[in-house]
Amino acid sequence: MKAVKVADNIYWVGAIDWNIRNFHGYLTQKGTTYNAYLILDEKITLIDTVKSCFFDEMLARIRDVVDPAKIEYIVSNHVEMDHSGSIPSLMKIAVNASIITSVNGEKGLMAHYEKYYKDSKAAEGCWNFITVQSGDKLVLGRNTLEFLHTPMVHWPDNMVSFLREAGVLFSNDAFGQHIATSERFVDELAFDIAMKETAKYYANIALPYGRQVKNVLNAVSGMDIQIIAPSHGLIWRSGIKSVIDKYRKWSENEADNKAVIIYDTMWGSTEQIAYMIQSAFERKRIGTKMLSLKANHISDIMTHVLEAKYICVGSPTLNNGMMPDVAAFLCYLKGLAPKNRIGLAFGSYGWGGQSVGQVDEALRSMGFKMLDMIRIQYIPSEERLLNERQKLENELP
Repeated sequence: MKAVKVADNIYWVGAIDWNIRNFHGYLTQKGTTYNAYLILDEKITLIDTVKSCFFDEMLARIRDVVDPAKIEYIVSNHVEMDHSGSIPSLMKIAVNASIITSVNGEKGLMAHYEKYYKDSKAAEGCWNFITVQSGDKLVLGRNTLEFLHTPMVHWPDNMVSFLREAGVLFSNDAFGQHIATSERFVDELAFDIAMKETAKYYANIALPYGRQVKNVLNAVSGMDIQIIAPSHGLIWRSGIKSVIDKYRKWSENEADNKAVIIYDTMWGSTEQIAYMIQSAFERKRIGTKMLSLKANHISDIMTHVLEAKYICVGSPTLNNGMMPDVAAFLCYLKGLAPKNRIGLAFGSYGWGGQSVGQVDEALRSMGFKMLDMIRIQYIPSEERLLNERQKLENELP
């Protein structure tokens, strides 16, 4: 396992998870990486670690550059175990290292790893924590690390670290993607792939925290950032302005004039309504994306929701309620809390017809401005579809 040079005396020493396909309900078809970064200076410093089962891979990459026992600082930007999971094992080797983290980071690490902390030495306080506040600096020798707290992007303990002399922002979960690849930089793979996966990552993880993301973007705006080194995926040494601009747009919940039509169907009637809705949007020159819940995972759907103004959700009625996957999607959508959207509930039914009202209520509860719901009993006739299409067109600008 070889380290990868990021800049002078800075190396990627993380791990590649080729096989993971689900990350907290987020479908990761391309796998992921757990990024850790080694800074060689008078004080040898490691930025984050990797998931515990990949410790040996990280250790081999560190050893490719330096004896891991010489590490003096371990910066923990985020407690979540895909980033901190190897700290207990590393502390058995780098026994004199200090752990640099936020106050909430110290609390979180102690809560997660109390057993390892107590078992590693008899004396209490065997892990030496140094807690830092926003604006604090740590001199490593020729280089200085500056710290910026980023609470709730996306945990209370989150922070980022900036190596000012090299212009490297160790951005933690911000600007990351779930991609397993032997390439380490965006420009070595493909910008469009990286941006698509960055959008998916933001839509499924950071979307609820737009206000906090805006605060962070404002705070880093004065930094001379040459490289963004996230905790997952590819490193940005080009396209930095583009990805920051995208983050700013997403944090403002700015949506494009396009529609996503998300639905499930039992006997095809709700799908017919979905295609009628697509026709109405197309006739108003509004771009559409048709997304059957049978064929598309909810985390992939969120990538399209991220920049769509109109969110249309359809379900037939099953047992006096929505189809289960429609209900699951709406629950997932509510947790991610997109703002400034226009909703439309639609569906077919046999006798009860409760599902469409439930979808409408769910979208209203998210603060969406709603179009008139569309409910059609049994198999929709061509005349009924044309009438509903005309009504919808009249509602659209």
